[in-house]
Amino acid sequence: MSKEYPNLLHDLETQGFTIIPSFLSPSELSVLRTSASALANLARGGHWDHVRTVGKQFPPWNPSDVFTRGIWGVQHLLHPSLSSLALDPTPFTRLYFSLRLLSLSKILLHVPEEEEDDESLVMELFNMLITPPTPFSLRWHRDDIPESLGPEEELARLKEESYSRHAQWNLPLYEDDSLIVVPGSHRRARTEAEREADPYEENMPGQKVVKLQPGDLIFYDNNILHRGVYQPDRERLTLHGSVGHKDGSRSRARNVLQHAVGEWVGSCDFSCLGGEETKERKVAEGMRERLVEMGRGVVGDVGYSLDG
Repeated sequence: MSKEYPNLLHDLETQGFTIIPSFLSPSELSVLRTSASALANLARGGHWDHVRTVGKQFPPWNPSDVFTRGIWGVQHLLHPSLSSLALDPTPFTRLYFSLRLLSLSKILLHVPEEEEDDESLVMELFNMLITPPTPFSLRWHRDDIPESLGPEEELARLKEESYSRHAQWNLPLYEDDSLIVVPGSHRRARTEAEREADPYEENMPGQKVVKLQPGDLIFYDNNILHRGVYQPDRERLTLHGSVGHKDGSRSRARNVLQHAVGEWVGSCDFSCLGGEETKERKVAEGMRERLVEMGRGVVGDVGYSLDG
């Protein structure tokens, strides 16, 4: 248990999210803003195909829609091809594999602090959420549980897909109030009011608008009932990542592999983390290998978690 953040696990278990103020230092924030802004501009200009296009909430996205619809997200901040662009992707790699960030993830994943080389952790996703050209909202959803399920099946899936198999986080580089959640909804099926509500309901009973300052870090259960609201007049560069546990289920594998990360992860270069014997490099290589292993264990097309 972290002495610095004693309520970290309790908050995630009870309300479905936990916030760590000022996780980034001013200098770290400045460096990440530079790389993130450059990548967002390249993606808007059609120079990076791995994007989330306006009007489409879930994968797959079509990069040919960039110039007609615009984008609200940039995918794959650990992709090896980033090094071919006119920006330095090193800050993304150093952040994702930073021992400080991973130590918090270990708490939420119930990994013993003394575990050598973080041998249970799995590399998952690292993306970015950005300002769209036009107003765009996500509907109320859970990331890996379709809204078509009845109450009993929904609750069974929530118990199966417990918080202990993933640690998902947002880290805004500018003020961010785009994420809206219903605290505690990760532990129960939807109420009748939630089931009957408009998918884009602006005042869901019990909802909370999560207000984050630049450099704050929020971990949240990806199956909490939540939505996102994107405004074109608000600067948004929010890093969005997840770390998994090697004992995750097939459903967790689908949630990760549906983003096609398996197509390029084997080519990642982690030399910016130091020599092969350094702690950060060994941890990164191990996490990458466990993601590759997870992909080997999946037979056939993983499909997609949600449609839309």
